Amino acid sequence: MRLEYFELVDKIEELNLSEGRILVRGNVPAASPVFEGHFPGHPLVPGVLFVEFMAQASGWILLSKLNFEKMGFLASVKEAKMRNFVQPSTPLLAEAVIEHEGSGYGVTKCKVRKEDGTPVADASITLRIMAFPSS
Repeated sequence: MRLEYFELVDKIEELNLSEGRILVRGNVPAASPVFEGHFPGHPLVPGVLFVEFMAQASGWILLSKLNFEKMGFLASVKEAKMRNFVQPSTPLLAEAVIEHEGSGYGVTKCKVRKEDGTPVADASITLRIMAFPSS
C-alpha cells in the first residue's frame, strides 16, 4: 500500500468470476506521511482508506467480470461500519462480492479484515459502470 497515493491493493489473492467474488491484499506500510497527522505518536489508518480499499476491490472484480471493456467509478457507499483500529505494518484483506450488476451499475458487499480474521470494516459499495476515460 502507498497510502498517500491511494494505491491500496498490493495483490489479488483470489478471483472467482462465476461467484463474482474477489479477495485482495494490502499491506499497511510501517511509515507513511498519512501517519504524521493521523495521529502524531499514535498512528492509525484513517477509516476513509478502508472505504477506498473496498471500492478498489469492487472495481477489480467488476473490471474482471466486464472483460476489461468498461470500468466502475465510485457512486455510493452505504451502511459503512468501521469495526477496529489498524496500526502501521498490518496486513489487510478486502473481499468484495457482486450483489448486482446491470443497468449501468454494480453493487458489491465488502469486508476488510486483518490476516487473523479480525473485522476492520464493511460496506455496500455502488460503482457506476462506464467506458474508460479518454485522454
